[in-house]
Amino acid sequence: MKTWIAAVMVAMISLCAHAADTPAPRVEPIAFKAGVDSVVIKQSIKGNQTAEYTFNARAGQVLTVDFKPSKTSAYFNINAKGADSALFNGSIMGNHFLGPLPADGEYTVQVYLMRNAARRAEVASYALSVSLAQGDAAGAKTKR
Repeated sequence: MKTWIAAVMVAMISLCAHAADTPAPRVEPIAFKAGVDSVVIKQSIKGNQTAEYTFNARAGQVLTVDFKPSKTSAYFNINAKGADSALFNGSIMGNHFLGPLPADGEYTVQVYLMRNAARRAEVASYALSVSLAQGDAAGAKTKR
């Protein structure tokens, strides 16, 4: 019985230690300036670090995200606040997103390294271009 309790205690301590190794995401708000509907961000991430770029948008606005990483193991996701699943998953869909946003609210573009690269503490530099344009009523055309 004492061995079982000791094993559980060791497992709990190792889980806490592992959680402490994961750094908090770097969160940076994107503020689109009047008359300018795009920004380019040049940064890098290392290991388990993630970068999150947040912005507010309205339903029907057209979002374009282009991602140019220095490592093929770096990707980005797009998430809507409170949504059950990602709007876009870069590890499956690639380094480019273009589409109308489904709802008003806060969106996050999350940049990360795949687990294998993160475990090796690799560093990836990247350029992230984020554009937000007004869409027409059908969401088919964009106005810049």
